Amino acid sequence: MNFYSGFSLQNEEYLFEPFLKEGEYTVSGFSYGAIKALNIVVQALEDKKRVDTLQLISPAFFQSKPEKFKRLQLMSYKKNTAVYLEQFLKGCFAPYEFKIVENIQTDISELEELLYYEWDIEILEKIVNAGVKIEVYLGSKDAIIDLQSAREFFLKVATVTYIKEANHFLQLS
Repeated sequence: MNFYSGFSLQNEEYLFEPFLKEGEYTVSGFSYGAIKALNIVVQALEDKKRVDTLQLISPAFFQSKPEKFKRLQLMSYKKNTAVYLEQFLKGCFAPYEFKIVENIQTDISELEELLYYEWDIEILEKIVNAGVKIEVYLGSKDAIIDLQSAREFFLKVATVTYIKEANHFLQLS
């Protein structure tokens, strides 16, 4: 299984063990890592490589958010990156207690990619038509992404598991 981490994170895979499907032909990604996982699957299919399952865990879904929201995020990041990342991670764990996660160096281009990424239903349909099962996991208390829009969007092409009372990290407490 290949796992791709969320924005500014590394080694958070352990948080998703109850949901992750083990196997050589599974690709999984959390939040920003879901975008990376999708791109890897697209490339793998172009290269005629086998993929059975694509798991998108709390996929970064901001395409329905207004431009003002995106500009404010970028402005806050530029103003004080450390404070922005701290607040971002607190939001990821809300409404529950913050847990320690490993951070990595980020840059503004990654945040821009995350905020402006447009999920393409046609690409996802091609993946499904190639025989890949898409699984999406969403927490009902996710304060990071546009949860309802993401749910409606992914239901068209994926099995969506909606976890009641879970946050962005799919934690229940």
